[in-house]
Amino acid sequence: MISFENPAAFFALLFIPALLFLRGLKIFTPITIPLTISDWKGTRFNWNDPVRKFISYLYHITAMLGFICAVTAWASPIIHKQTKVYSSRGTDILFVLDTSPSMAAQDTPGVTRLEIAKSAMESILKTNSGECVGIVEMAKEAALVVPPTMKKEAFFEKLKTIVPGELGDGTAIGTGISCAVFHLESSAAPKKCIVLLTDGENNSGAIHPYTAARLAKEKNISLYVLGLGTKGSVPLEYVDPKTGRVYSGFLDSNYNTQTLAKIASEAGGKFFETTSLSALSQTIDVIIKNESVVQSYQIHNTDKKYYTQFLIATTILMILSIFIRTAILREVL
Repeated sequence: MISFENPAAFFALLFIPALLFLRGLKIFTPITIPLTISDWKGTRFNWNDPVRKFISYLYHITAMLGFICAVTAWASPIIHKQTKVYSSRGTDILFVLDTSPSMAAQDTPGVTRLEIAKSAMESILKTNSGECVGIVEMAKEAALVVPPTMKKEAFFEKLKTIVPGELGDGTAIGTGISCAVFHLESSAAPKKCIVLLTDGENNSGAIHPYTAARLAKEKNISLYVLGLGTKGSVPLEYVDPKTGRVYSGFLDSNYNTQTLAKIASEAGGKFFETTSLSALSQTIDVIIKNESVVQSYQIHNTDKKYYTQFLIATTILMILSIFIRTAILREVL
């Protein structure tokens, strides 16, 4: 929200239409002496220089903008920002993000499944607050890359750097869920939740997904399974981050939705099949709202003044207008 310490300063802007009106009445106009150069009963000489006219208009525009910035600086603009400072803990949410090579498949031309998952997470988490969020990266292996935190900046920073194939070629769903359970079971959060985002079947790891799902249920941790992508032949292209080798071709996408639904069922959770960014975003939004808890908070107000910025803009514009008039148009001030 923006406000002004001295809003009455804007009355000075009335000087602009007043000046234009007076000039229209031939008042406050520069004194000119017409000089007619023509033959007897011949055609008059007309000066027509479009470049000079354009530069002249540019001078008037920069001068006017400089005056407007000066008046705005005089009004002393302030932007008020309100932030919530939470005094109680919210839900801990760990996203188990599949980063196997198949997540480089492009169901939407030019956009990979992993990019869609990252975009959905980022767009929804920016509009929600209070919960602690983290990331478990999962492929052939699984690792906690962002512990549950309220500092969303750290979450988004790491999310942007995640690429397919970082943890090998494979999908260890059981290992990924178990890793998330291990890091959530000792949490003091009133609610704990795991959101698995994957496009494949479990084909790696020593822990069966059903076993990991039942473990989550025993620890009173909610589990949501989100199946990504479409079925059929899908173009795939990615660079192996370890070898630098480029893989390109088509993926026969045909993951078993019944298996993923069974994993969610073993934990008493829910399975969602998502085929687009909008569907995925809506699903994540619903999950976060379902898992939210009542938190106490205080409103912290911060004010930032922009007087200096407008004063700098005024100086730059005025210097530019003077330069145009004296150096380019070669007119006397």
